[in-house]
Amino acid sequence: MSNDTERSQVHATFVVEREYPAPIEQVWRALSDNEARDHWFGGGSAFDTEEKSHDFRVGGHGVEAGQWHGGPKSRFFSTYTDIIDQQRMVFTYDMWVDDQHLSTSLTTIAVETQGSGTLLTYTEQGVHFDGLDSVEGREEGTKGLLDILGSYLSGGQ
Repeated sequence: MSNDTERSQVHATFVVEREYPAPIEQVWRALSDNEARDHWFGGGSAFDTEEKSHDFRVGGHGVEAGQWHGGPKSRFFSTYTDIIDQQRMVFTYDMWVDDQHLSTSLTTIAVETQGSGTLLTYTEQGVHFDGLDSVEGREEGTKGLLDILGSYLSGGQ
């Protein structure tokens, strides 16, 4: 992006709820454990990963960087700011595509027992830069990831 490009920022919040027919311990493990998380988080087979890490602790970072097949390079960088075991996690994250900074977000994932399953509430508050990204697209992508998580939890992956 050149220096003469008009800069802008759009702030937005969205909330997605999912009910999973799995105990809270299983959902929490899928969110926090590196091996479990690798089964559902990320670009899957359509993404060539160049860098990946996940340090699940307050102050820990997560990185996933690589390139979509025939498409752009992408980089996700997160920092955990609050973790209450089997209740909530809070993290910030930044997204880049082809070295352009798309957004910065604050995300809270809360889980609670609901009957024999788990209610997950995902809240994201973000700022999207320079018209490069939209909250609608981010919300759809998040819904897709949470659907993949649900498939993983039900043994579909």
